[in-house]
Amino acid sequence: MSLSFVRKLQIFLPFAFGYFLSYLYRVINAVLSPNLVTDIGLGPAELGLLTSTYFITFAAFQLPLGVLLDRFGPRKIEAALLVVAASGALIFAFAESMNGLIVGRALIGLGVSACLMAAFKSFVMWFPIQQLPRINGFQMAMGGLGALAGTTPVEIALSFTDWRGVFTGLAIFTLAVAVAIFFIVPERKMESCDLGVSDQIRGIGQVFKDIRFWRIAPWTTFSQTTYLSIQGLWAGPWLRDVAGMERSGVAETLMYVAVAMIAGFIILGTVAERLSRKGIPLMTVAACGMCLFMVQLLLLIFEPVRWAVPVMILFGFFGTSGILPYAVLSQSFPSHRSGRVNTALNLLVFLSAFLAQWGIGAIIGQWMVTETGGYSPMGYRAAFFVLLGLQLLTFFWFLFTSGRLGEKHRVSDENPEG
Repeated sequence: MSLSFVRKLQIFLPFAFGYFLSYLYRVINAVLSPNLVTDIGLGPAELGLLTSTYFITFAAFQLPLGVLLDRFGPRKIEAALLVVAASGALIFAFAESMNGLIVGRALIGLGVSACLMAAFKSFVMWFPIQQLPRINGFQMAMGGLGALAGTTPVEIALSFTDWRGVFTGLAIFTLAVAVAIFFIVPERKMESCDLGVSDQIRGIGQVFKDIRFWRIAPWTTFSQTTYLSIQGLWAGPWLRDVAGMERSGVAETLMYVAVAMIAGFIILGTVAERLSRKGIPLMTVAACGMCLFMVQLLLLIFEPVRWAVPVMILFGFFGTSGILPYAVLSQSFPSHRSGRVNTALNLLVFLSAFLAQWGIGAIIGQWMVTETGGYSPMGYRAAFFVLLGLQLLTFFWFLFTSGRLGEKHRVSDENPEG
């Protein structure tokens, strides 16, 4: 069925704005961290725990989210969850203690947990599979715009209000997006909506038992873990403590990184789609991008002060390659199971991102605070080295299992959950 341009916008734009918010919430603490440290009195480990709380509630809901998406559809589920995110933003805005901030941050993570997966599910339902890498890339680019909004625009907003006012405004915007998704996105009958919950849960088990999933998932997980944990929080402090930038320079550089991220999602998604038409597997493109991302992390470990901005920009660009394997897995399993496949991978990614973002703070906290009040460069070097080592191990696992997965064809499945 050919979709009109208006219908495509009805499907794409509301979900795109949802993911814009998801990424804005994810990275905003990289700019707001000095305010939170000053107002609430947070140390590096506490700051890492607070920010990573988003990831743990996000991850915890991924498996039930997959069942809900496959059973009830993306429109209703995401609209309802964004109401939860709006309430979390309000709680965060009025919190007076670490505990209040954590509760608000946790509800935000839960509330935006469907923003990407609901979009992917909707795209699988409406668009041809050959178009998924490009459409997914544009969806991710909206997340990049959210990351961009979380840099200099937030810094500018702080000249008119404080961080509490920023989160109050975000709560109102989030509620408006929830209403838009519910009333604008068209409904489509679900292929597996007549299946029982127990059958759908067994479908999750089938995903976790499949060698195709476990060949791709570990490397993708640690690539995205590194990207999310650094870009979402520790890039800002690194630019301050290692590259020696002032606050305005940090915000400006993070803005450049967000622009690079947008470009990465669009360019890599488009290139992957075109190369796949010429017989080059999508996973090959993803693997090349993730290898170049590891090179950028290695450069950060060597503390390139003079080249900090271009290295961080390339970090932002190639970090987006870790999203391409989602399309690989979507094409490797039946469409009625796509929600559970993507959320199973997301569970691993965001659980690891929670541990990494918190763990980076814990590692950095092992070194004394510097005379200027910042964190020791040695702490960043040690933490980033651990993340690079995990990526290398899973990269070798990917190579070791390369002969055991067919990447080119979607599996036919006469039994919906067999």
